Amino acid sequence: MSYYELLGFFYDLNKTNIEDNLKAILDTLENMTEFNFERPKENRKKLSSVEEVMDAFPQMRLVVDGKEQRVERPKNKEGKDGNMQDRQKPYYSGKKKSHTIKNQVAILPVGFVEHASKSVPGSTHDLTLLRQTDLLSELSAEEAAIMDKGYDGIAADYPDKKQYLPFKARRDHPLTEEQKAYNRFLDKYRIVVEHTMKFQVLVQRFRYRLSKHSSIFRIVCGLVNRRIQLCPLKKYNPA
Repeated sequence: MSYYELLGFFYDLNKTNIEDNLKAILDTLENMTEFNFERPKENRKKLSSVEEVMDAFPQMRLVVDGKEQRVERPKNKEGKDGNMQDRQKPYYSGKKKSHTIKNQVAILPVGFVEHASKSVPGSTHDLTLLRQTDLLSELSAEEAAIMDKGYDGIAADYPDKKQYLPFKARRDHPLTEEQKAYNRFLDKYRIVVEHTMKFQVLVQRFRYRLSKHSSIFRIVCGLVNRRIQLCPLKKYNPA
């Protein structure tokens, strides 16, 4: 039994009514959703309180990360030339060993989502997606971003932007104990992303149309922000 049929059973409506009502709700929520980094710089909300700024990284504005969600295996389709199009390969994530879809999020230390990218196939590298969105160009000279090892190399693209990234071991150049300690320290501040994005709709396998994932992801992020306004996350605490 599909979700629509189940809802129809409980509310005494047919499947078409349920689908139409759900579409109207999603459209309304999407139109209500806006993120701070989608506004022009001069109209963007500034950080003002100690709680909004990490004391260890006073220039920190964003914690950037890529989020993957498992999806149903896409079905191959026949193209206009008569050849079968492999729609599965782009969505296969070697990291997750499954078919996934990916989004980039940027979050404040207090948990508010500042940016949510459009959905892309799961095989897209985090670094590639960051370059495509050009998010770091939106940072002012006084703002910085924290990222994980997946963004190694991005500093060369934005030499004028302040970035905090963990050290990455190279061939014949293992990390020193000081570098390992710094990486652990940085990870404790990045955990705010995991605290924010725990909602089940983003954890479970996505079974709706892939073309709607971007909209639904943005809606969830918008609802996350509204929830945090009412019930703030615990203050970041690396201890």
